[in-house]
Amino acid sequence: MLLNERETRRERLLKVAEAMATTARTAPKGKGIDIIEILTVTDEHIAALSAEMLRYSEKSGLKFFIRDAENLQHAQAVVLIGTKIKNHGLNCGYCGFPTCVEKDKHPEIPCSLNSVDVGIAIGSACATAADMRVDSRVMFSAGRAAQDLGWMPGCSNIYAIPISCSSKNPFFDRKTTRPVG
Repeated sequence: MLLNERETRRERLLKVAEAMATTARTAPKGKGIDIIEILTVTDEHIAALSAEMLRYSEKSGLKFFIRDAENLQHAQAVVLIGTKIKNHGLNCGYCGFPTCVEKDKHPEIPCSLNSVDVGIAIGSACATAADMRVDSRVMFSAGRAAQDLGWMPGCSNIYAIPISCSSKNPFFDRKTTRPVG
């Protein structure tokens, strides 16, 4: 059997995405409550995500979404990690409200442990990508677009991790959207 690396790249990257999802799932969670959701995006869904990022840029005026949308098209897969909003009952006040009961009067605001949990899951997934020598980058912009597309119902704090296996990291030297001069 002869396996050309270029011809097997997609399958290998999907295995990396699966491993990233596994490490995100098994990452430590506040009070052991697992409210993390994970989705892998490929092929035409990457194009749809990129298009939504362009729409969001138009609507919001945030130009870096344009750069990121173009950059995303170099990914062979994108791992999305988000969290459901659920208070952990600690009354810690880290969310800005004195108690969880007060916080729950504002259901759109996540418990701060939700944000910590998604951050730890993202770090674990990125470490797996790095361990497997796959290029990656965490993108708020693509996560925001995925949220607008409704791909992860009930989730907030969605972040995207595009991955690539090529001779040059497409997520490193990116074109700026800032005016020069």
